[in-house]
Amino acid sequence: MAPLATLLFLALLLPVSQGQKRRRPPPPESPIEKVAIQENLSLPQFTGKWFLVGMASRCSHLAEHSHRLEATALVVAVEGQSLAISTFRKLDGICWEIKQHYLPAKAHGRFLLKGRGYSSKVDVVVGETDYSSYSILYYQKGRSISVKLYGRAGRVSDAVADRFEQHVRAVGLNEDVTYYFPTYGFCDSADEFHILDETKL
Repeated sequence: MAPLATLLFLALLLPVSQGQKRRRPPPPESPIEKVAIQENLSLPQFTGKWFLVGMASRCSHLAEHSHRLEATALVVAVEGQSLAISTFRKLDGICWEIKQHYLPAKAHGRFLLKGRGYSSKVDVVVGETDYSSYSILYYQKGRSISVKLYGRAGRVSDAVADRFEQHVRAVGLNEDVTYYFPTYGFCDSADEFHILDETKL
């Protein structure tokens, strides 16, 4: 029989080891949580029309159809602390409008775009903007992150493009998965039969 002192020692260790087994390691930090938010973001200044200039993403669909990118514009309006987004682009030569709501998240400058089901939600961060010429936004679905460059015009300066590429590299993306969009052929509107209202999902 084991000495009493040994049994007592083992009894003391047992709850500790059992407790350690029950502990789960903390989940890995979400990539978008590391992204800095535009300081003192002014939603009223952020409103208005923006043109999609470039996008960095490992999305396989984007890579496969990169030769068919369409000029894309969006109009931003403020509704409380949410952003009402209307995106205009062509599909098979017809202009479509896609309506979405970017809902406020836990920090000013962070938003949540909801789709069908939990797995379809997208986290959005306004990373940098000067309001008058460019904005850099981050989008994350699951653990896949992308970076978009918007301009008040279809083209941006070389300095702004360089800033965008710095943001792209900072999240582990590179020029191989960076795509630039056409600077002509933008849609200004869509008829009532070509509106996709995702705010009602």
